[in-house]
Amino acid sequence: MKNTYFRALYYSCTLSFLLASGAVSAQQHSEQNHAHYVTPKDSLVRQKLAHWQDIKFGLLMHWGTYSKWGIVESWSLCPEDEGWCERRGPYAANWYEYKKAYENIRTTFNPTEFNPERWATAAKDAEMKYVVFTTKHHDGFCMFDTKQTDYKITDPKTQFSSNPRSNIAKEVFSAFRGKDFMVGAYFSKPDWNTPSYWDPYFPPKDRNVSYAPKKYPQKWQQFKDFTYNQIQELMTDYGKIDILWLDGGWVRPASTIDSTISWQRTIPYDQDIDMARIAGMGRSKQPGLLVVDRTVTGEFENYVTPEQSIPDTYMPIPWESCMTMGDSWSYIPKENFKSSRKLIQTLVDIVAKNGNLLLNIAPSPEGDWHPEAYQRLQEIGAWLRVNGESIYGTKPVAPYRQKQWAYTGNGKTKYQTYLPAEKETVPTSITLNNVAKVNKPTVKLLGYAKPLKVSKTTEGLVVALPEPARQWLTTQPAWVFKLEEK
Repeated sequence: MKNTYFRALYYSCTLSFLLASGAVSAQQHSEQNHAHYVTPKDSLVRQKLAHWQDIKFGLLMHWGTYSKWGIVESWSLCPEDEGWCERRGPYAANWYEYKKAYENIRTTFNPTEFNPERWATAAKDAEMKYVVFTTKHHDGFCMFDTKQTDYKITDPKTQFSSNPRSNIAKEVFSAFRGKDFMVGAYFSKPDWNTPSYWDPYFPPKDRNVSYAPKKYPQKWQQFKDFTYNQIQELMTDYGKIDILWLDGGWVRPASTIDSTISWQRTIPYDQDIDMARIAGMGRSKQPGLLVVDRTVTGEFENYVTPEQSIPDTYMPIPWESCMTMGDSWSYIPKENFKSSRKLIQTLVDIVAKNGNLLLNIAPSPEGDWHPEAYQRLQEIGAWLRVNGESIYGTKPVAPYRQKQWAYTGNGKTKYQTYLPAEKETVPTSITLNNVAKVNKPTVKLLGYAKPLKVSKTTEGLVVALPEPARQWLTTQPAWVFKLEEK
């Protein structure tokens, strides 16, 4: 029965928000069979996972030297004939010249407006509860003071290295930890800068390791050790870390490749980096650490991460939709931000299906966000301060999502949230259904202090909406009705 459910879920998980700049990743992280999810055995991990599921709403930040050019993160280095890998600019015609120029961006990368406390304050005011920051993307540039490579933010060749806050990841983690956030380290398993992954003798043909690991086991062991040592640094020297969020799902054991999934069929080699060793080390230094080895179903994917998409139905395992506030994961000068209305309704939809929302904002090369990003967070926070009790610490309630309704609850308290269409007229009454099991309920409209008149019919509970309540709702992106048993 469970496998039948998950097969149906696998085929129903749609790319509702697929965007050109992240098309490859969205395909990879949404086209996934979750039938073999493994519940963590470690009680501390289970405890932290339960807390993470309660806090619902987090911030993701993609930031690196690529923001200087205003281009897609890392992917223009990938020699694949795909739209998301397209090179532009004066070096585009020659991949070798392009890679050299790309890696030279560091010499002018100088985000002097970097102020992570401002970000943490804005995220806190938006009622976000956790953060995931890119310590290293696929291009290999490290936003932390690793000792394993000089391709990093603190190296003298990088202009920002002379700044007293040059160890950016440490500063970000500290600022958000100071606001009581759970802290997550995004880390790319592939590394397109290190010669033990893209060997200069074997020019890369695609995103994968450029040589056969089985034929060159010593070189592959060098890469495994390089990866282990970098993650060990993050787990040792950067304070309390709650989540290790690993990207680059093609770096995986051959035994985990699912031939029914199109993108996994293209992985040419076994790329096992020994996740048991990495996770064991991480949890010895960070007890209860959540490990998110994205798309590699099994014991090291503590929660699954559909990207730029929301499952069509309730999913009973821990999951998180990672989505962009605008159109791009990385900074672009003119961003097309989603409305706060859209973002709030997205959060409600996800929570009713048992998920979390991890919302990405991309810092600029100067080290700040677009003004619109701050505005969206203010508007989301204003709604959550009134209606957050229907989100945080709740569980989905059947039927979860039905037409424009979302259902959540906390014990005997139930919430029915209506998601109005743009400019929808507020009616004089509204009917709450699926209330048969609620014994003598009282109904409140969150944000409206006065009691409401309620009558029971065969259709459900008919709630009268007086004119002041209707005026209130005209400004609200989602209407939350609270039902409590007497």
